[in-house]
Amino acid sequence: CVAVAYSGGRDSTALLHAVGVQARQADLEVLALHVHHGLSAHADAWLAHCEQQCRDWAEQGLPVRFQAHRLAGKPAAAQSIEAWARDERYAALGTMARQAGADLLLLAHHRRDQAETLLLQALRGAGVAGLAGMPDRQWRDGICWARPWLGQSAEAIEAYVARHGLSHIEDDSNADPRYARNRLR
Repeated sequence: CVAVAYSGGRDSTALLHAVGVQARQADLEVLALHVHHGLSAHADAWLAHCEQQCRDWAEQGLPVRFQAHRLAGKPAAAQSIEAWARDERYAALGTMARQAGADLLLLAHHRRDQAETLLLQALRGAGVAGLAGMPDRQWRDGICWARPWLGQSAEAIEAYVARHGLSHIEDDSNADPRYARNRLR
C-alpha cells in the first residue's frame, strides 16, 4: 500500500492519478488520504469531490482507495492558521498512513513550492536547516514521507492534468494575501 496526500488540488490530483496508473501495473494499492481542515466554506464540497474522484477512478480500474480525516480544534491564539493547518494535517496523514499499513507517503510538492519555501525561510531569518528547504524524502515514525516531484515544474504538472483531462479543486484561499506564501507568490 502506498499513500498519497490528496487535497483535490491540481498537484495532488496529478500525483494521485500518476501513482494510480503505475500502481495498477505493479499490482499495488494506493490510499488517497484527504484531510478536511474545516477552514473553508467549501471544505465539505472538496471532501465530496475527492471521494467521488477516487470512486470514479476505482471504477475505471485504478487501485485507489479513499480515506478522510476531519480535523477538530482551531489554532491557538498566538499560532498562525498556516502553521496549525500544516501541523494538524501532517499528524492526520501520518496516523492514517500508519493505520492503513503504508510505510510510504507521497506529497505533491514541486519545484515552485520548494523555491517558495526557501524564500519564506530566508525572509524569516532561518538558519542552515531552514534554508535547506523541503527534503525529497525523510523518515518520521516509521513512514517515508517522499516528494517525488520536487524537480518537476508547475507547468509540467499542469500539462499532465490537461493531457489526462483531470478534474481538480481550485482553493480560493491560495489567492488570500493574509497568508505569507500567497503574498510571496
